[in-house]
Amino acid sequence: MSSDLKQMLADAIRMMEKAEHLDFNGHFSVRIPHSEWILINSASASRSALTKEDIIAIDLDGNVVEGEGRPPNEYPLHTQIYKRRPDVQAVAHTHPKWSTLFTISKIPLRPVTIQGAVLGHVPVFAKSHSISNTQIADELADKLGENNMALMKAHGAVIVGETIVDTFVRSVFLEENAYRQYMAGQLGYPHSLEEQEIEEMSKFIWQPRNIQKVWDYHYSKL
Repeated sequence: MSSDLKQMLADAIRMMEKAEHLDFNGHFSVRIPHSEWILINSASASRSALTKEDIIAIDLDGNVVEGEGRPPNEYPLHTQIYKRRPDVQAVAHTHPKWSTLFTISKIPLRPVTIQGAVLGHVPVFAKSHSISNTQIADELADKLGENNMALMKAHGAVIVGETIVDTFVRSVFLEENAYRQYMAGQLGYPHSLEEQEIEEMSKFIWQPRNIQKVWDYHYSKL
């Protein structure tokens, strides 16, 4: 298996933990190119001290094909999305503090920052269950649809992308937008961006140099 890909995934998980998108739970996976296998963090590995040795390979039925340990209980969340979405190369299941508040309070999350313009439609999965079997994972995949992310009631978020970096940066933008919307709500009504602003800002923000800049900033903190 690619040592570099394992290292990048381990770095991304540690960065997510440091940014408080993950805690003692949560997981991140990536497709192994030209295969039917994925890399994912092992269930028992500490998210704050992860190394590439804690990254295991599993097939799309959850069987370990390389590495020590077992996959997270919610591995079906990943595998069922990969089966449906050939465009998706990376999947993260996070437990974001600010974004999750909106599913608990049933207040719609809206694009209120320029980074929020790139989020697109963010559906909410109405069940707060663990996504630990294929039936509920299929339901979540249905709710995600062709979107890049979905919130999970009183639970967390699922975020997908074409790369590990894309997926990580979407998680950053999701949580930053949620935080700003929450804080603005303490002052009054937090207004959404206008449709024209969303169209213009999403094109401006979601460019390779801007995406990489966010990754590099968080990587420098490791």
